Amino acid sequence: MSAGLRVIAPDQRGYGGSDAPDPIEAYDLEHLTGDLVALLDVLGIERAIFAGHDWGGFVAWAMPVLHPERTAGVIGVNTPYIPFPTTDFLRQLFGDDEKLYILWFQKPGLAEAVLDRHPRLVFEKMMRGGVPSRGGMLRAVKEGRDANHFRRLEALEPVGPPMLTDGEIDAYARAFAARGFRGPINWYRNVDRNKRMFPDIGVRRLDLPCLMVTAEWDVALPPDLAAGMPALCSDLEIHMISRCGHWTQQDKPAELTRLMTDWLTRRFVG
Repeated sequence: MSAGLRVIAPDQRGYGGSDAPDPIEAYDLEHLTGDLVALLDVLGIERAIFAGHDWGGFVAWAMPVLHPERTAGVIGVNTPYIPFPTTDFLRQLFGDDEKLYILWFQKPGLAEAVLDRHPRLVFEKMMRGGVPSRGGMLRAVKEGRDANHFRRLEALEPVGPPMLTDGEIDAYARAFAARGFRGPINWYRNVDRNKRMFPDIGVRRLDLPCLMVTAEWDVALPPDLAAGMPALCSDLEIHMISRCGHWTQQDKPAELTRLMTDWLTRRFVG
């Protein structure tokens, strides 16, 4: 890119043109971070800065814990450096599995049966611009609002302005119509396994440059989830993008690019 940085944007397993193995265990953090290490090996790169959003953020934050020798820095977009929430913990908070999409995803075949029928609707109705938030998903459930829109896509009234063109939606719909949603959903089915295998993630102190970008209106990953990061990261910058919802890259691309580029050039270029 023009800032003098080399950007690599891989399809991780289960997405795009990458492999989508069937076993659930094939999508744990050992494999997801291992894929990134293997990619560096193929490209002849010793170390890289890893950036990730949402679930990709958990993978990025796992890199300095599991592969510190290959990680020069981390950028979390909406996803803070926190421990994995277990399904037991989430059930204590949310109760019924159908109230929270992460819990609803846990039963193999259930979510796929819904989402695979409507790949275009997933992106038409879910990838929308941010709107003023009334709190996170836990507050939504306590107030009787739905925190699992995936299970009722056809009846869902979209919230927020559209962010994608028809052509962009077509590209997503074609990709997921061909591959289905099983691979991506399997990422969620490893939360308990990841917690058992890697209890240090989200707990061990990180001693490398870290950038955390939060989004003011993200109800899934609200900014206050990053409150504990200063105690866990010795070299940390935190910035919030105002009036931004969950899909930060599409909602506020210029602001996110500016924050990332500024931090990267100050810390790693020159």
